[in-house]
Amino acid sequence: MRRALTGLCVVLSLVLLPTARALNAGLGEPPTTVDRQSPYAAAKGFSDAVHKGDYALGAHYLDLDYIPPAEQKEKGAQLARRLKFVLDHKLPLALAGLSKEPEGDPAGTLYDQIGVLSVGEDAYPIRLAHVRVEGGRVWVFGESTVRSIDRLYEEYGPGVLGESLPPVLFEKPVLGLEPWQWLGLLATLAGGVLLCLVLERLTLAVAARLAKWTRITWDDALVSAGRGPLRLLYFALLVALGTSVLLLSPTAQYVKNRVVTTLIIISVAWFILRFLRVTAQFVQESVTKDSKDAGRARGLHTQLVVLRSVFEAATYLIAAALLLMQFETVRNVGVSLLASAGIAGLVIGLAAQKSISSLLAGIQLSITQPIRIGDTVIVENEWGTVEEITLTYVVVKVWDERRLVIPIAQFLDKPFQNWSKGGRMMLGPVLLLVDFTTDLEALRTELRRILENEGKALWDGKVATVVVLEVLDRTLQVRALVSSTPEDLFDLRCLVREKMMAFLRSRPEWLPITRTEPRSTPQPPANEQVPASEQAPSSPPPTTPRV
Repeated sequence: MRRALTGLCVVLSLVLLPTARALNAGLGEPPTTVDRQSPYAAAKGFSDAVHKGDYALGAHYLDLDYIPPAEQKEKGAQLARRLKFVLDHKLPLALAGLSKEPEGDPAGTLYDQIGVLSVGEDAYPIRLAHVRVEGGRVWVFGESTVRSIDRLYEEYGPGVLGESLPPVLFEKPVLGLEPWQWLGLLATLAGGVLLCLVLERLTLAVAARLAKWTRITWDDALVSAGRGPLRLLYFALLVALGTSVLLLSPTAQYVKNRVVTTLIIISVAWFILRFLRVTAQFVQESVTKDSKDAGRARGLHTQLVVLRSVFEAATYLIAAALLLMQFETVRNVGVSLLASAGIAGLVIGLAAQKSISSLLAGIQLSITQPIRIGDTVIVENEWGTVEEITLTYVVVKVWDERRLVIPIAQFLDKPFQNWSKGGRMMLGPVLLLVDFTTDLEALRTELRRILENEGKALWDGKVATVVVLEVLDRTLQVRALVSSTPEDLFDLRCLVREKMMAFLRSRPEWLPITRTEPRSTPQPPANEQVPASEQAPSSPPPTTPRV
């Protein structure tokens, strides 16, 4: 009985244990480059082979034993090509999750599953099986997966397009793409260029028609601003839609996705920049048209310029960050640098402190507005007009046409004169030195005549006074005070000074003079006789020399 049980166990073990077999006998011996020792190595080798166009080599990674050996070579290459399209289209990144150990997934050593694809109500698992062959075990795509390739290809493959094109377009792939895919890519790009122009014109025409129904002009300008960014956006969307049917390889799909995303980011940033320009221009024109206060208009213009610069800088920064974040290498390098280089981060922070301070100073200046574009200022002992305000510096147009570039923080840290702050009227003195006998009423009359005639275009008609400012030892210091706008005050003072001097020259006795008088001698009493020798000689009357 014991011998009978032992023999039965031996027979059962021989029957139940899988026997070694010659895998894919119709393909011949696989090349030495074929690595099927682990699930990941088999899947990687299959992907590399089929994307190089070597579908015969890719067939060695399939279990084709259910196919007659005479048909395995032709059928195997066809199935390898079709499986490539299925994996590229539905499971492009799933291969990376496969086990790299020869035993495969510890949860089950007979197979390692890539994923499950559904066609209707049927589910098809994509698995690599651990097949026993002569000399050991190898990993290949299992028989059940290979049998489902045709059904999956009908659902996820190129379909009619792949069957109707000449066979030559499916041979000799270049950079992982077959000739029909390259032709489809070129057709997509050419069609995208033409269609984006047509779609842009149609969209802008409809938007312009809708914009005419409103009373404001902002939306009309916004429609015009969409020309260019809208075209780029349509082109990106058309390329993404057109290439979706080409079943691109994972590498080509990655490049396509990065290009499409880049174009979308650029188009959106481009439109935002135009939106800021159009909106700032519309607000400025509206306020200038409705308000008679030139100072308020200049103040709003300054705020719009600075805020627009801030938002434009933020747009550029965010767009650049989004573009760089697409690439894993750049993102990882940036994260590792920030995480590991604390000293470098500190140095960068200190270096950027001044830039951040200038940015905040620009924002503070636009809100508080100690200066505005068009203001007349005296800074660094120079008289000029504020011509440009940026986030980091202010350009002052000096009176002699020079440009003074001043850091923006200086207008917040150091005192300066703003002649346009608080109103448009300024007072300007003209100092004159005249004789004590000058008729001041005549000077006041002459000043009024000068302002009402020669200085009519410069004088604002408010202040015109003449007062004695100080009595000196030989002359009077007279001040003529006039009023004008900050831009015209200097010219008005020069004109008054020139005309008043001409008026004084016509009356020389009012010009400063120096008087000299003889020293007086004591006189004797009336009853006392002075000797002739002591009598002073007669002298001519004193003269009054003019200086």
